[in-house]
Amino acid sequence: MYEPRSARPLTRPEFHRRLLGQAAWVLALLMCSLLLGMAGYMVFEHLSLVDAFLNAAMLLGGMGPVNPPQTVGGKIFAGCYALYAGLVFIVTAAMMFTPVLHRLLHHFHWDDKAR
Repeated sequence: MYEPRSARPLTRPEFHRRLLGQAAWVLALLMCSLLLGMAGYMVFEHLSLVDAFLNAAMLLGGMGPVNPPQTVGGKIFAGCYALYAGLVFIVTAAMMFTPVLHRLLHHFHWDDKAR
């Protein structure tokens, strides 16, 4: 996915395009995760669209649910969704930091005199 060690580092515009591409993937993952959480809260807890959005967004943001689950299915869903939301946080952070760290390491290892 990224250029090899022997290739020159990306120019700034190319790097910004890469970051925008990663941000688009992160946004897509977050939107799908939010929709999944909203659907789960609407089905298992019978919450309104707005309340389901609030609970799913709070869990994805790491804050915890606003409405405590009342049903057994809702409690199981909320627990599984909370675990999933934690993983989504780690994945999205990695997706945004990877291009930056790769560029930094690539600058340290690339020797323009060798080419």
